[in-house]
Order: sequence, then C-alpha cells, then structure tokens
Amino acid sequence: MATTRLSEHYEKTVVPALMKEFNYSSSMQVPKLVKIVLNTGLGESVNNSKVVQYAEYAMTNISGQKPVVTKSKKSIAAFKLRQGLPIGCMVTMRKQRMYEFLDRLFSVALPRTRDFRGVPRKGFDGRGNYTLGVKEQIIFPEIEIEKLDKIRGLDITFVTTAKTDEEGRALLTHMGMPFRK
Repeated sequence: MATTRLSEHYEKTVVPALMKEFNYSSSMQVPKLVKIVLNTGLGESVNNSKVVQYAEYAMTNISGQKPVVTKSKKSIAAFKLRQGLPIGCMVTMRKQRMYEFLDRLFSVALPRTRDFRGVPRKGFDGRGNYTLGVKEQIIFPEIEIEKLDKIRGLDITFVTTAKTDEEGRALLTHMGMPFRK
C-alpha cells in the first residue's frame, strides 16, 4: 500500500512530538485519526428530488467515493416530511483516501475560503473529535460550479482516538490544521 505525504508526516513527526508533549510511554498511546465523515443536509429535497443528484455529484467529486443517501426516520407534518424521504448525503473516508482528502483540505480548499483566518477552536465534542462546517462546497477545486444547482455547505467531522479535546487539538494542530490564533 502506497503511503501519502500526510501519513508519513504523522509517523515521522506527529507521533514523536505528541509522545514528548503528553509523556506517553508507548507510540500506541498516541491519538490518531480514525476517519473523516462528510455530511450535507438537503432539507429542500422534500420539494425537489433532483437536489439529491446534485449533492451526490458534489460529494463524489470532493471525496472520491460514492456517498450514502440518508433518509428520514420519522414523518414530520410541519416540515412536509414523510418517513423514508432522502434528506441528506454522507461519505466516510478512512486510511489512504482520508489522508489524501486531508492534504487537499489543508493545502488547497481551506486557503480558498473567503476571508479565511483559520478554523474555529470550539468545534470539539469533549472526546477529542472535531467538526468543521464549510459554507460553500465550491472551495474544493474538483467541483465545477456549472454542474451544481446551488451552492451548499457541508460538515466535516474528524474522528480521532484522542480521549480529551486537548489531545485531539494537539493531534490536528501537528497534522497541519490551521486553527485561529
């Protein structure tokens, strides 16, 4: 299996740095990135079924794999929602594809964000996982804006083996996540 630039960076630089920072006795204690989940909600798909196809196109191009269409679990009359209607799409990336996506996110996509000053520090969940909201999926160069019906946002969740937010933040910072100062 070919290794990516970021996976090598993790092995050679991040692991020793985190072992020193948190005084781990073994390299197996060092937190690592398990998976990255991309998710987008499609509330307007209730009225227009084509919306799901546009979202699938965007997610496929961003992640390099086919997304899973999520369906509603309950009927909610106030939202004109029936059980089983498609209301979102998600992609889970692991291993090599995850590192390639992370590399593209840090080096290409985030710097293309309008008025980018770094990602917020408050997206941690208490267990070392981090969620980042992106307002426009067109920051990814793989997306052709002509093939979209409208610009949507998406959530990017980084799932780690870290036990605390402090460990998770240190891991993502060493990996190259541009947190706000």
